[in-house]
Amino acid sequence: MVFLNILLWILWIVLGIIGLLAFLFLFIGVCSLFADRNKVYDKESGFFRFLLTYSTAIASVLIRIRLRVTGREKLPEGRFLLVSNHRSKFDPILTWLAFGKYHIAFISKPENFKVPIYGRIIRKCCFMAIDRENPREALKTINQAAKLMKNDEVSVGVYPEGTRNYGEGLLPFHNAVFKAAVKAEVPIVVMTIKGADKIQNNYPLHSSKVEIDVLETIEAERVKKMKTSQIGEYVSKIMIKNLEGKK
Repeated sequence: MVFLNILLWILWIVLGIIGLLAFLFLFIGVCSLFADRNKVYDKESGFFRFLLTYSTAIASVLIRIRLRVTGREKLPEGRFLLVSNHRSKFDPILTWLAFGKYHIAFISKPENFKVPIYGRIIRKCCFMAIDRENPREALKTINQAAKLMKNDEVSVGVYPEGTRNYGEGLLPFHNAVFKAAVKAEVPIVVMTIKGADKIQNNYPLHSSKVEIDVLETIEAERVKKMKTSQIGEYVSKIMIKNLEGKK
């Protein structure tokens, strides 16, 4: 009888958790209807940032992601442009989760804004779509990113490779993205992320270890004096050194 009661308690707890998660998902879905997935926002919504951060935090626990972050002490106080390698669709999710207090808005491909619910939520958090096939439109996005940082609205995250890299090392950089930091007169934070590309294969049988390393902050004054090609070359060297495990 005692064993049966324990089983019933476990069952009620499991059903309660499932019900709570279902309610949370429904609540987020309804809230997302108040965001326009096609609008470029100049002001971040604190409420939608809260939804984004804490819902993905819950998801990371359910997926059993073990996130380790090094180099937090290298992050600047004010706004910055965050650049990283890119191997997985989980990269930006885990990055905005790891650096929640910095309110990072990513420059992303247009398709991501069509994702149900979250495509709308990230818009309200000042995420920006970039048209990589149209240099003129891409420049508008770069200028918008610079404006957001200069106005102290958000920090901006971008992947200089331009797309996910399914191989080793780094893809050639699109150095124009560094113009956002130059125009906004903000530092560039260089980081790498490792292990996120294994999550999809590991789940649900295994947990996943993901490492984020903040490598260096290039001060705004130094950024201002460098050409974007020089910035790209320097950033690439730092990332490769870390990804190859060199001291």
